[in-house]
Amino acid sequence: MAHANLEDVKRYLLDLQDRLCQALAEQDAGADFHEDAWERSEGGGGRSRVIENGAVFEKGGVNFSHVFGATLPPSATAARPELAGRSFHAVGVSWVLHPRNPHVPTSHGNVRFFIAEKEGESPVWWFGGGYDLTPFYPVEEDVVHWHQTAFDACAPFGDDVYPRYKRWCDEYFYLKHRDETRGVGGLFFDDLNEWGFERCFAFQRAVADSFLDAYLPILKRRRDDAYGERERAFQLYRRGRYVEFNLVWDRGTLFGLQSGGRTESILMSMPPVAEWHYGWMPEPGSREEVLYQRYLQPQDWLNQEPQSTH
Repeated sequence: MAHANLEDVKRYLLDLQDRLCQALAEQDAGADFHEDAWERSEGGGGRSRVIENGAVFEKGGVNFSHVFGATLPPSATAARPELAGRSFHAVGVSWVLHPRNPHVPTSHGNVRFFIAEKEGESPVWWFGGGYDLTPFYPVEEDVVHWHQTAFDACAPFGDDVYPRYKRWCDEYFYLKHRDETRGVGGLFFDDLNEWGFERCFAFQRAVADSFLDAYLPILKRRRDDAYGERERAFQLYRRGRYVEFNLVWDRGTLFGLQSGGRTESILMSMPPVAEWHYGWMPEPGSREEVLYQRYLQPQDWLNQEPQSTH
């Protein structure tokens, strides 16, 4: 059985960051990613890349990080006591896109690898990641395309993989205090090591490499759709939900802030503008109401009769 190879994963993730930034910048002529390299006093660092005030992306970021240390912090071993006293490396790429046009969905993704080692014992390692879609004015063909692409990425690894990680995504990106999903889901997996290193690494690559195939066709179809003050106001209101999830429920955000991570990079995921309105409700029969009634609850998007979104 192949041993876990941190350097192979790191090399892939650096290349993934390059490819994502290049492809996304090509969609936003005149805008580019600004790179900010940083170091962590406890060990490691990364390179954050952010695009702002573009014609397509109001804000977006693609971050790479590789952090390590001689021992894991208590916050990391509380739920995994077997990791206490081990040195560790954590490497990953995360990205989030906040388009300007309300008809283009917000999207988030990340892939990561963790390994903890102790002399005389076998290393403990796992992969995690996934991606999800947060539309404001969803179109069913876009949502079906998104999930079909995710399904295709998972298919070579077993018939149960897409349903399992799709369900995990629905359950994870859920705002319990609002009783609604953050969006229309996608894939989410964590603690993946059951297939051995090579196959798990191959799955991580398949998921990450499928993101552009999932997202760019939606972006290209909706980027020139007309919108006005009403659509913009609804986009900003729904962005508030994105902020709520990240600050209240997201494990990565909470762990990063609680463990002394780099705040600017951790909060890169936040939208540039968001709004909250007390007691707001969508008008009956409106497209805004359709989002609430149909799209903010888990659905089997690949096995149902199409419905109008109007």
